Order: sequence, then C-alpha cells, then structure tokens
Amino acid sequence: MMKNRGIIRVEGLTAAFGDQVVLQNVSLSVDEGEIVVIVGESGCGKSTLLKHIIGLIRPAAGRVTVDGVDVHRAGDQELFELQKRIGVLFQGSALLGSLTVGENVALPLLEHTDLLRKEVESLVSVKLAMVRLSGFENHLPGEISGGMKKRAGLARAMALNPRIVFFDEPSAGLDPVTSSQLDHLIVRVNRIFGTTMVVITHELRSIYAIGQRVLMLDREEKGIIAQGAPGQLAESPDPRVRRFFHPVDLAAEGAP
Repeated sequence: MMKNRGIIRVEGLTAAFGDQVVLQNVSLSVDEGEIVVIVGESGCGKSTLLKHIIGLIRPAAGRVTVDGVDVHRAGDQELFELQKRIGVLFQGSALLGSLTVGENVALPLLEHTDLLRKEVESLVSVKLAMVRLSGFENHLPGEISGGMKKRAGLARAMALNPRIVFFDEPSAGLDPVTSSQLDHLIVRVNRIFGTTMVVITHELRSIYAIGQRVLMLDREEKGIIAQGAPGQLAESPDPRVRRFFHPVDLAAEGAP
C-alpha cells in the first residue's frame, strides 16, 4: 500500500465558467494532519479551488478525492457521510442571525447525529469553551464582535470532530490582534486534534503563523507556481512569488 497519498488529492483539475478557464490541470495533495495555506493575488482562483475541493462546483476536468471519497462521482449517501468528517469556515462565518451562537453550533449535531437534546447542549458547551466563548451560548451573532463570530464559526465547523477543516479568508475584516488570536487558535486545534486544515488567506502574518506548507496560485499560469514552507517561498527567485511575499520592499524599489 502506498503511503502519504494524501487525505486530500486533486488530480488534473480544470475549473471553467463557460469559456473562461480559471484553473488548468491543477494537481495537489494534502497529508493528514497538515496545515496547507493557499495564497495568490486576487482572481487567481483560490476560492474557486476550495469550492471544487469541497464539492460546491463540478470541475470541467479532473478528479478530487477527500478522505477516500471521489467528491464529484460519489452518491448522495457517501457525500452525506463525508460531510460529517469535514468542516468549513467561510469568510463571513455564515452564522444564522436568527439563531443564538449555541443554536448555530448545534446545527451540525442536530442534522448529522441522533444525540439527545441534553447531549447536544453538552457538546455545544465543550466546543464553545474550546474557542473561548463559554457563556455566549444565548447571544445572537449580531450581539458579538467580528472576531467572536469567527471563533463561533470555528466551533460550529468543529462540532462533529471533523478530520478536515477548510477556511476561506478566516482573518478577513479582523484587526491585527484579533487576527493573531484566531491564528493561534487554528494552530492549537491542529496540534491538539491533529485536524487537517486547508486555509485560503492573503494575510502575510497569518501565512507565517499557521502555514506548514504554502501553495501559490497564479492567474496567468492558471495553476500552482510555487510550494513550500513560508520561509522558502519568501526567498524564491521567481519575481511573482517575491512580489507577493515582499510587497513593501518592491514598492520601495520602485519609488522615485
């Protein structure tokens, strides 16, 4: 049996919207327990790639396998079972405003398990404590800060103890201190639970704080142009990679 084939595998993926090809023949693998950060300039296909991996968009070509499931060829029951093993934290947290924080976190448990109400409430308390939101069970999303919403979203994404969690710009809209706290929480969850994580971000601070391996996409190439540890990419001779990791330095060089 082959080892390190990856808990997530993308093989020859092409993403297109009509005649517009966004990604072409992209292949990648994410190992179990790894934190992989996907970066690149706006319009390079980061969110498009994520949506293909989690099955929201069907590829024009190629194959995506997540935890042994062929995402775009599996039957409804197999996909339903897979959903129990993955969590997603979208950019806006996607909390339902009419439900309390506790009710939002309880949603996956009510949908995917047969637990009793008291058992669900107990697990919700555990998940909120994990993200340091104990005592906020009865607050509505509109009554808490942006950073707290992101943490509540993470608690919901972790409700079923998923093997994999996907993040789309988790630090978007947060101040540097709150962003740093969220980065620390992501790393802590990974270390404690061994959760595989795929993170889309453009924040350099977050890339260095959480990224074990970085994949960089390029809009013109329509695919991956570099991968490695953040420090390795920062020293890349490729000007496209260097421009992303050293924007201030390059701006200074071009100044009159």
